[in-house]
Amino acid sequence: MDWIVSGSGSMDLAGKRVRAALGRSGICPQNSKQEGDGATPTGRYALRRILYRADRMTPPLTALPARPIRADDGWCDAPDDPAYNRPVRLPYPASHETLFREDGLYDIILVVGHNDDPPVPGLGSAIFLHCKRGDYEPTEGCVALDPDDVRRLLSNAKPGDHLVIEP
Repeated sequence: MDWIVSGSGSMDLAGKRVRAALGRSGICPQNSKQEGDGATPTGRYALRRILYRADRMTPPLTALPARPIRADDGWCDAPDDPAYNRPVRLPYPASHETLFREDGLYDIILVVGHNDDPPVPGLGSAIFLHCKRGDYEPTEGCVALDPDDVRRLLSNAKPGDHLVIEP
């Protein structure tokens, strides 16, 4: 199944239209995405796996592979590093994101298959679907939903499904 997010900031979620936050720079074509540009890349991305904060919630109901986020989990965003757009253990010497965050944005992360097979340096990293900030404030390039909507998506998603970001 394709889970479709529109470039205008909405998603059809099991027959219900919900709000979605997108990148601070809007959307861009997948092949134009650049590291740090703040744009959400359009395209069709496999749903890879779920990461979640076990200290804040029970495991999400999902058929997708899931594991708790550990305090030393990070994600490399340094284009010149061999681990670019890959999970890393902290501390890590190159630029990275910390996944064990205090602000709740990464309480549930859906890792999608953007620029990961294999990663191309500079074409964007850490493009996730995660929990929204505030009143759907823009992201750094991810898709963000209300936490209840993230859980609803995960409870309906199956291996082989895709996140489709449309213009």
